[in-house]
Amino acid sequence: MDSTVQDRIRQQVAEAPVVLFMKGTPVFPQCGFSAAVVQILSHMGVKFKGVDVLADSSVRQGIKEFSAWPTIPQLYVKGEFVGGCDIIREMFETGELKQLLEEKGVAVRA
Repeated sequence: MDSTVQDRIRQQVAEAPVVLFMKGTPVFPQCGFSAAVVQILSHMGVKFKGVDVLADSSVRQGIKEFSAWPTIPQLYVKGEFVGGCDIIREMFETGELKQLLEEKGVAVRA
């Protein structure tokens, strides 16, 4: 992977406490999996930065290599990769996601 792409991704992950690499934008998700994660985060009242991988093919491929995770969306909390849609959905259902966000100091609606 191009080191400039890697650096851009690293910078984006560091810029905000919660970053979602997704297809589309938080207001207009372009796939059901991205929409599901946006819905979960919004339901929890979590402020997050959305990065549209469809806007840049180098980021779309680069994020998969950066995380060694083959699918999008990908959620990062405080610079740490958490998972994709299925993992986020499961963590939300078990309460693990709320616990992780609170442990990392991210504000969550009760």
